[in-house]
Amino acid sequence: MNDKKFRPVFWDSDEDCLYILDQRKLPHKEVWRKLTTLAQVEKAINTLAVRGAPLLGIVAAYGVYLGVRKCRGGQKKFFKKLDEVIKRLGNTRPTAVNLFATLRRIQEAKWLSQSFSVDKIKQEIFNLGERILAEEEEQSYSIARNGADILDTSIRVLTHCNTGVLAAGGIGTALGIIYEAHRRGYVEDVLVDETRPLLQGARLTAWELQRWNIPYKIVIDSAAPSLIANGVVDVVIVGADRIVRNGDVANKIGTYSLALAAHKHRIPFIVAAPTSSFDLSLIDGEKIEIELRPKDEVLSFAGKSIAPPQARAFTPAFDITPAELISAIVTERGVIEKPDIHKISAHISRGSLAIDMAEL
Repeated sequence: MNDKKFRPVFWDSDEDCLYILDQRKLPHKEVWRKLTTLAQVEKAINTLAVRGAPLLGIVAAYGVYLGVRKCRGGQKKFFKKLDEVIKRLGNTRPTAVNLFATLRRIQEAKWLSQSFSVDKIKQEIFNLGERILAEEEEQSYSIARNGADILDTSIRVLTHCNTGVLAAGGIGTALGIIYEAHRRGYVEDVLVDETRPLLQGARLTAWELQRWNIPYKIVIDSAAPSLIANGVVDVVIVGADRIVRNGDVANKIGTYSLALAAHKHRIPFIVAAPTSSFDLSLIDGEKIEIELRPKDEVLSFAGKSIAPPQARAFTPAFDITPAELISAIVTERGVIEKPDIHKISAHISRGSLAIDMAEL
């Protein structure tokens, strides 16, 4: 994999459409989907054809553009349509904050665009998608370097879900750190949680590691805490879908048990995420809305039922890891050791997390 060129989403200017790599088909097929409408973007997000918090932020911008580009009429009609499109995308997946950050950047830019033509505003919404893609890619390389800087040599890493280029663009977040650490000769082995129920680890993370020629083993989710207890893991590195003011982290279901095990057995538990994944509007993780997925994702496998016909399912897609279990959060700006509300505030204030209203 040429990480500097491979993109799981890109805009095709010749066909005037968005292409996404359908992550549901990996690792056996590389299928590219052509998206030309808002409805297609919504479906791609809801069905996890495209996923990963930073990547959802990128796709959201292009999705807004696809939703408004054919709108005709004056500004009043256009802004009504824009509000409708933003609301529809905001109803797709509630936990990953990057999607909402993108929508907020567009929504809050409206007041700057009153003197511009509708066509100019449309173009600037498209340009925002291009900028966010470039931002996330550049940030991922910085995260990778910052994270590798705090690791030792000859480490055995455990990771969960998928946090590479497929989730973030660029080189990824947690997986980007692993890639950079491997490039420096630090990584002895990577243990990859399968990540039930949709196997993002076994399907996607393994696919990326194999293309990078990084040694890995797939382990079942329920085995991971015992592997930590038995001393075969030196560090746990995961991503994040949302980080709130006190340092609590929302990430793929199963993350919390890894943090508990790492804390109990005194090995580092590291979270990697861009600052675009921080949500300073929430004080703690109790306020994060946890997405519930369709029950069939648990009650069936590969299209076949695996449970009794009347079985019910509880299907949270994410869990909350309290800040006190986290050794460090790595961002593109540096490292927050033993995060708390004061350290996060200081870290964020070194740069601007304020909404940068697309330069309309």
